[in-house]
Amino acid sequence: MPATVPHPTPHKLPEFASVEEERLHRKQRLAATFRLFGRFGFNEGVAGHVTARDPEHPELFWVNPFGLSFDLVRVSDLILVDHNGAVVEGDWPVNQAAFAIHSQIHQARPDAVAAAHTHSKAGRAWSTLARPLDMITQDACAFYDDHAVFDDYTGVVLDVEEGKRIAHALGDNKAAILRNHGLLTVGGSVDEAAWWYISMERSCEVQLMAEAAGTPILIDEEGAQQAHSQVGSSFAGWFSFQPLYDKILRDQPDLLD
Repeated sequence: MPATVPHPTPHKLPEFASVEEERLHRKQRLAATFRLFGRFGFNEGVAGHVTARDPEHPELFWVNPFGLSFDLVRVSDLILVDHNGAVVEGDWPVNQAAFAIHSQIHQARPDAVAAAHTHSKAGRAWSTLARPLDMITQDACAFYDDHAVFDDYTGVVLDVEEGKRIAHALGDNKAAILRNHGLLTVGGSVDEAAWWYISMERSCEVQLMAEAAGTPILIDEEGAQQAHSQVGSSFAGWFSFQPLYDKILRDQPDLLD
């Protein structure tokens, strides 16, 4: 089996002995994210991308190859892209939309190690309403006063100027709902960005189900704030991803190749 970065202790963020070790860690978590997104049905044809900033060269980011199924992505398949859209390392082309959106997100948010955007079903459905999520569950409270709505749609994002507008709408939040398009999340680690995406997608699904059944009861502001402090921290996002990583790695160890 290929080398792996030692698993962190259960309640402690990982530490790295070298930049090479940190790079490998990010790429392994990125490959695992695609496998999980594929398992959860977040893939839609060739749409969707998740990026991880390179730890040594923060102006560069790792991303999935354009046209490769999420279900097949391995560490060795990931490509390194610069903020001009050129592939620096790897043999696959880059999705132009991935470059247009993620290059601007990473430039605007130096704290964002990773960013995730796919065309998942519930996120797309909810995005057509151009509304922020309501605080109707504890899980949704992770996004309390911490997500934005990009209330515009001009077609497939192929222009960096559109990417800048999305980055501006995201602001300092962990997530954005892109009207008529889908969801976008960021995090201080690949793990965190991936978990926020999974959790937000499920929160969209739950609200769609709840509103179809009736009128959901909202959590009051004080309760939402309290829950956000408990389930919406950067560490909580990172920690929530760990069981998923362990499971997908056991089921699909070839992702490390």
